[in-house]
Amino acid sequence: MGALPVIDIAPLVRGGPGRADVARALDRACREHGFFLILNHGVSPRLRARLDAAARRFFALPAEEKAVIVMARGGPAWRGWFPPGGELTSGVPDHKEGLYFGRELPPEHPAVQRGLPLHGANLFPVRPAELRALVLEWIDAVTRLGRLLLGGLALALGLGEDGFSDILTQEPVVLFRIFHYPPVPAEAPGWGVGEHTDYG
Repeated sequence: MGALPVIDIAPLVRGGPGRADVARALDRACREHGFFLILNHGVSPRLRARLDAAARRFFALPAEEKAVIVMARGGPAWRGWFPPGGELTSGVPDHKEGLYFGRELPPEHPAVQRGLPLHGANLFPVRPAELRALVLEWIDAVTRLGRLLLGGLALALGLGEDGFSDILTQEPVVLFRIFHYPPVPAEAPGWGVGEHTDYG
């Protein structure tokens, strides 16, 4: 199997020559390994660091303050905070708390009007005030990156870079989660999240 492939996707990010080479590298990595690491993806490390710092400040708040945006208030949009033990894996409470966010959609958006799950407005905390802007900037950046990668994969499949645009990326379902794993005693059983298989 060999080492994990590392792919410089700068040509996809900036456009121009080299996109076909990136597409071939993505194709080879997917066929031979199923995974790859990307470089020069255009997502700011400074943005990631600022988002991480703001999330840590949120999770350090008292539970009563975090509960103002508890997920039960988000309805089918599946947005907000859940407390430690608020999610189950195989029927066992997880040793984590978290925040769920998605694309910020207004009440008049057709998907929100129809009550489609995972569509709606986000629930943002009052503190830290900068979390809202950072989350929305992050979602935009990684959604853009996802579209670029899908464009490279479509190119690799001979579909052209827009090959997935109409069916996969026009109105994507975006679910962004931030988790915090509070310290647990060394003798506590299990992991932060139990053994499971993700869907998708």
